[in-house]
Amino acid sequence: MKKGLIFGIIGDFFVGFQPIVANSRPQSLDALIFAAMTCLVEAIIFFPVMIIELKMSSLKHNKENTMSTLIKSTIQNWKSNFWLLIFIGFIFGINQLLFFIGYRLAGAINGSLTQKTTVFFGLIFGFLILKEKITKTQIIFSITLFFGLVLAITQGSFNLKGFNFNIILGVLTLLIITCLWMFGHTVTKPIFNRDEASPTQMVFLRNILSGVILFIAFLIFTPPTGLDIFLDPVNNFYFLSMGAVYGIGLFCWYKTLSYLDVSKATIIFSPTPIVTALFSVFILNESFTIFHLIGTIIVILSIIIIVNQQKTIK
Repeated sequence: MKKGLIFGIIGDFFVGFQPIVANSRPQSLDALIFAAMTCLVEAIIFFPVMIIELKMSSLKHNKENTMSTLIKSTIQNWKSNFWLLIFIGFIFGINQLLFFIGYRLAGAINGSLTQKTTVFFGLIFGFLILKEKITKTQIIFSITLFFGLVLAITQGSFNLKGFNFNIILGVLTLLIITCLWMFGHTVTKPIFNRDEASPTQMVFLRNILSGVILFIAFLIFTPPTGLDIFLDPVNNFYFLSMGAVYGIGLFCWYKTLSYLDVSKATIIFSPTPIVTALFSVFILNESFTIFHLIGTIIVILSIIIIVNQQKTIK
């Protein structure tokens, strides 16, 4: 319990800091190459973690050549899910690209709050694909969650007419992200249920595939002179920083899950918009208003109630 809480708090910091790095990047770094490099750096981070996980699993069996046998078995499982993995890589690649576009348009505070709608899309896809039940309380507080989100974004006016179009477009883009993110995790769940890949392996696979797909797209649509961005140390710093912040945030999420159940882990990670807001004010000079605060409180409380209700239907 204590270790799970520690990893959760560390994860809050890194997940909350992701929009700050995303929106502070140089203008020369467009969303496509930034998304590609973020995925590739994440894959590099998770590769040794995956190898260590396989090594520890082989030691538990205490048999000769278990490691090589385990690697062969793992690769065979990947092959049996080849097209699904390609599909997942494509989904998360688009997701990473839209992440940077959406945050640049919506702003870090609005964007961070919008991404908390993942719990709603988790309910929807769980119901439609995995045939999971939804309670009336979850429906009511899903509506309440969106009420808090709209309250914060519109600054209490609830009137989108004449509102900043870029913010609306950014929020809609980030809603697409949360939808795709939860859809990707939902179609991934059967692979975990069949024990054909671990979460760590899936993070590595989806990022290496997403990174390669996005990088190929970058090479196709960018003239040779565009490769000069790799010669700038500042750009490389942001590539590494974004990948590291994103990767460590994911690592902390899975470590939290290894010590706590999903509901408790979700609740611990719910305050990430508060972390984002604090850094946004001091680093990005964004304004954090009373409506942001009230909206954030409503969103977090809604998440806690929705997640706790999940226990009652299991």
